Amino acid sequence: MLAQKVIGATASAKEQFIAVAHDVSPVVSAYPWSASGFGTKFANPATLPAGTFGNAVSFSPSGDAIAVGYDVSPFVSAYPWSASGFGTKFANPTTLPTGTCFAVSFSPSGDAIAVGHDVSPFVAAYPWSASGFGTKFANPTTLPASTGFGVSFSPSGDAIAVGYDVSPFVSAYPWSASGFGTKFANPTSLPPGQANGISFSPSGDAVAVASSALPSVLAYPWSASGFGTKFADPATPSPSFGLNVAFSPSEDAIAVTTLLSPFITAYLWSASGFGSKFADPTTLPAGSGRGVSFSPLGDAIAVAHNTSPFITAYPWSASGFGAKFANPVTLPTGTCRGVAFTEI
Repeated sequence: MLAQKVIGATASAKEQFIAVAHDVSPVVSAYPWSASGFGTKFANPATLPAGTFGNAVSFSPSGDAIAVGYDVSPFVSAYPWSASGFGTKFANPTTLPTGTCFAVSFSPSGDAIAVGHDVSPFVAAYPWSASGFGTKFANPTTLPASTGFGVSFSPSGDAIAVGYDVSPFVSAYPWSASGFGTKFANPTSLPPGQANGISFSPSGDAVAVASSALPSVLAYPWSASGFGTKFADPATPSPSFGLNVAFSPSEDAIAVTTLLSPFITAYLWSASGFGSKFADPTTLPAGSGRGVSFSPLGDAIAVAHNTSPFITAYPWSASGFGAKFANPVTLPTGTCRGVAFTEI
């Protein structure tokens, strides 16, 4: 999942961008982003990702790199990123992930990158620098129990969490320059099913999970001790399974994408947990919501989904969803499974 941050008054001078990971070559597509929505699609990377199914995309915190996870070896590709688009692909990691990559995330300081994948050890992490991937960190002593469908660093960079498809469905570890620490205790109240997405709040005091069993989204307080007592579930539950989750940069909202209509559900968020549900968008996404991301300024929200136009975006405010932005002129070529914003 892309690390979000609260932006100050000077942020308007920065340029924003949005990228999606999708089925069918080129597997990743990127666009300029503005208050008007999507700009003209950037040229594809000169060296395309090797896969057919793009499952995840993430920008580095400084916006100078972009990484894509997909379904065949080497399973992850990374590129320099600038206002001109994709640069020359970084060399593959020396030690590759062991299977299909479903999640990718940079640490908040940009000095590490982690991927969740479908063959043991289910999560792999590497140092990251201007030169690209470093030597893979040692695996966690206690591995995630199965396929890593979600991975997220805490905003302070001192923890990493992985969501997967068998009980206890989520594992979290301390994180340092040495890599994974000793696994935190499991939550007292476990997620009810496969954890498809996981995200820390911008302040790092909560962690949310998108679940393949109802409730579709659940959240826990987070501290240096790990998981706290689960927040009460939303009073108005989403009607179907959760596929991904994101907090707004200002931490006053949380959104979950779902398998069935309305495909995206958003709630007020506070230190007390879930608040009232926002009204659904007037124009819904066209299919199952696979990924979700708020813009760095918090004034837009984008949903990756499985039916053309494959990516749908809306203005976002304290009132919730605005009128849908126009589709990109050049659409992604297939089901979008991941979406991320950045600014530079």
